[in-house]
Amino acid sequence: MDDLSRLKEAAKTTWAKGSYGVIARSLLPTGAHLVRAARVAAGDRVLDVACGTGVAAITARLAGANVAGLDLTPELLEEAKVIAAAADADGIEWRQGDAEQLPYADQSFDVVVSSFGHMFAPRPDLATAEMLRVLRPGGRIAFTTWPPEHATGAMFRTIAKHAPPPSGIPSPLEWGHPETVRQRLGAGVHQMVFERGVVQFYAFSPAHFWQMFSTYFGPTIRAVEHVGPAGAATLRQDLIDAAAPHFRDNVVHYDYLLTRAVKK
Repeated sequence: MDDLSRLKEAAKTTWAKGSYGVIARSLLPTGAHLVRAARVAAGDRVLDVACGTGVAAITARLAGANVAGLDLTPELLEEAKVIAAAADADGIEWRQGDAEQLPYADQSFDVVVSSFGHMFAPRPDLATAEMLRVLRPGGRIAFTTWPPEHATGAMFRTIAKHAPPPSGIPSPLEWGHPETVRQRLGAGVHQMVFERGVVQFYAFSPAHFWQMFSTYFGPTIRAVEHVGPAGAATLRQDLIDAAAPHFRDNVVHYDYLLTRAVKK
């Protein structure tokens, strides 16, 4: 197995830890924001890339679209199916697959979205090219990403300090810079717009926030396993300190960036 294959296997293992669906409940409003910004309409063919537990896919399906949801991690797809059934969002085509090698024909979709998902692909240029390849001319591409200067950036930098990511892989937080997004989408799109929003993670305190993320969020669980018992207390305190500046009124506030563009 080559280095890239090992990296992707490790990613699948990481995101399968805990229960991402519990964390993703806080992302439901961002899914609605994303689907609305992408102008999803009844009958549209929509692809949710790196769909996780289906926040955007389920929202688009309930808006009347014909939806496919693709993710690298089978366990997340199984969670997505359960959530979709509970929401009466039947008829979604769930498929395991790689954002860097989408198993769909050229120009198959009217809308391609990603809710904090494609940003974790290790080769961003390839993931971008694939998302645009399967989108028809005049179709909309839209996604939400985490800017590095806000709460998620602080969280991921703290995790990386204790459990360093592989060298040579671009940070997923680069997708939070509008100029980077412009460069990656390139000349193949126009009418690009950016919007901002805030995710609210409800918690009684930063310590309570830590407890939830160390129980349910795969990257945090992996970091705990990496540092072992000797480093767990320091990791816990560092992540509490990272969350504290963004905590008020029983909420940790996570700013995000939404991008929408039209394929030429």
